Amino acid sequence: MEKLLALSRLIDRATGVVGRSVAWLVVVAAVISAGNAVVRKAFDWSANGLLEIQWWLFAVVFLLAAPWTLAVNEHIRIDIVNSRLSKSKRNIIELMGHVLFLLPMAGMIVYTSWLFFASSYAQNEQSPNAGGLPLWPIKLLIPIAFALLFLQGLSELIKRIAIMRGDLDDPTSQGGYHDAAVAAGSDLAPNANPNRPNIGGASQ
Repeated sequence: MEKLLALSRLIDRATGVVGRSVAWLVVVAAVISAGNAVVRKAFDWSANGLLEIQWWLFAVVFLLAAPWTLAVNEHIRIDIVNSRLSKSKRNIIELMGHVLFLLPMAGMIVYTSWLFFASSYAQNEQSPNAGGLPLWPIKLLIPIAFALLFLQGLSELIKRIAIMRGDLDDPTSQGGYHDAAVAAGSDLAPNANPNRPNIGGASQ
């Protein structure tokens, strides 16, 4: 289990780096949007490429930050129902949700969207708008994003199984268990952090 948790932490770090990096593109999109509005009003000039790059940046943030959102447990839940369930039932729902829904869905979209991209690339598909951007690069984003989401779903599945086995703490009061997984892989001595999960301790 320790090797699987190490893999989970590696996935979490990767999606975290990607998510935090692309989050800054919101600022870039805002600057481009403001600049486009200024030149349109001041010089009566604009370009479809400027509009489309804003859509691209939104797509990049939305898709590539989604795995990070899942990692830090900030995705939308029906809390009014979830909060009324026992911890064991919540664990089962999480487990079944990842196995039966998230992972199959993400895998299917990776496969189908890759075909979608390949067709677009073969045709060198371009924007239907004059002065617009080529379409195939942004379509490549879809299989990449869902491949990352699949990996993050696998990480969440590993952590949920570890929680159910008692190998990992479930700090539900914190809204998630990402911090517990990070702490489990830290190099701190067990006595240096009283909140550090006891990996493998349940079997002792």
